[in-house]
Amino acid sequence: MSAPYVLHMITPLANVSPFDVNMAVDAGIDTVVPYTGIETAQIEALTQDAMFSRDPRNAARTGLFIGGRDAAMALDMLDKARKAMFPPFRISVFADPSGAFTTAAAMVAVVERALRRAGQEGLAGLDVQVYGATGVVGGIAGLIAAQAGGNVTLVSHRGVSAVQGKAEEFGRRYGVTLSCADTAGGGKAALLERAEVVLACGKAGITVLTAGDLRGAKRLRVAADINAVPPAGVEGIGVQDDGVALPDTSGPNGSGAVGIGALAIGNVKFKVQHHLLDRMQTGGTAVAFDFQDAMDAARTIAGKAS
Repeated sequence: MSAPYVLHMITPLANVSPFDVNMAVDAGIDTVVPYTGIETAQIEALTQDAMFSRDPRNAARTGLFIGGRDAAMALDMLDKARKAMFPPFRISVFADPSGAFTTAAAMVAVVERALRRAGQEGLAGLDVQVYGATGVVGGIAGLIAAQAGGNVTLVSHRGVSAVQGKAEEFGRRYGVTLSCADTAGGGKAALLERAEVVLACGKAGITVLTAGDLRGAKRLRVAADINAVPPAGVEGIGVQDDGVALPDTSGPNGSGAVGIGALAIGNVKFKVQHHLLDRMQTGGTAVAFDFQDAMDAARTIAGKAS
């Protein structure tokens, strides 16, 4: 009989995410233990406590889940944990702060699917604008889209400095170029005139793009919205929409743009997180997952529903 799987859930915040706890339990993980208020400097000791306390044969039955709300911090924690390990005491690590890695991956994968349905193979060369890019999901969605070849602009509504540091940080880490823009004093119409893909990652219950805004987006192909709380983040997109035509948008060659709602994205996000949690406990070897692994899984899962 194999040893029970133990998942240590780590966050710098005051509480771990109930969403992530439920996901871990529903994925069949035997024991879930939360650790709150954790700093990056503590990760090495916590990792080694977790790995040294079990027989090496059960190392793969032990995992760390890294949460929080800061993507860069979560990536730093993941790196610290990996560097703290050595054979035969390797355990698994999965970083997904605020569900941002799996949500952003699902969002981009579903957008890519919508583009394929319209005869466009991926984001390469397309103008991609991320609204609500000050948040953790928006930043990672922009990073993934840039890695996929999109010409990405991180759009802020409270000054360009709110996204500039993030763009520079991701550029240093991953060699991508992310442009930045601010709409606090206007300028949204000029941005949308060239937009081909819109990723709306604003706060729940806040409309970031109105139907009037979209009427000026004559090159728009796909708009995706992660907001499931009324009103919609993009006016005219229903939460269950998955490639539904948006009114009053002409798109390239008059073909019309389509919208993707929060539940269409969430359905893939849920499956991606479940899949990665399942791989942690059933693969037989230690694994380490970040947003790139989430994106690989999201493309596969979204592709099966094409």
